[in-house]
Amino acid sequence: MKTTMLKPAEVQSKWWIIDGEDLVVGRLAAKLAPILMGKHRPDYTPHVLCGDFVIVTNAEKVKFTGMKWEDKTYDRYTGYPGGRRVVTASTLRDKAPEKILELAVRRMLPKNKLASRMLKRLKVYAGTDHPHQAQQPEPLKIDL
Repeated sequence: MKTTMLKPAEVQSKWWIIDGEDLVVGRLAAKLAPILMGKHRPDYTPHVLCGDFVIVTNAEKVKFTGMKWEDKTYDRYTGYPGGRRVVTASTLRDKAPEKILELAVRRMLPKNKLASRMLKRLKVYAGTDHPHQAQQPEPLKIDL
C-alpha cells in the first residue's frame, strides 16, 4: 500500500457553515480546528494546506461554562513598557464577539507557517448574515 502525499494543486476545498448559537466555545473550537487543518480528510498531508473553509454564524450567542464570562481574561501587549492590556470575556463579547471564537481556534491550530493561512479560512460573523452564498456552503453537523 502506498502513502499518498497531496500537492497544493490537487487540493479541492469545501465550504461548511455552522450556527454557533448555544454552543460552548471550547468544544466548538475543538471541532473546527481539525477541519481547518484537513485532518478529517483521508488524504491529509501535514505540510500542505488541505483544510476546508468554515463559516460560523451567530458568534455573539456562543456560551461559556461556569463563570468564565467574568473570570476568563484575554491578554495582549502593545509593545511599549507597561503596555499590557487585559480584557474580560464579557467585555470582548460586547466589543468584538467574533474574536472570542477566532482566538480559541487560533490557539488549537499548529504553531507553524501554515497556521495563519488556515485561520484565514475561518469566517466568523456575529449575526446570521454572511456574504458567502455564492460558495454554496453545506451545513456542518457537529455532535457536541
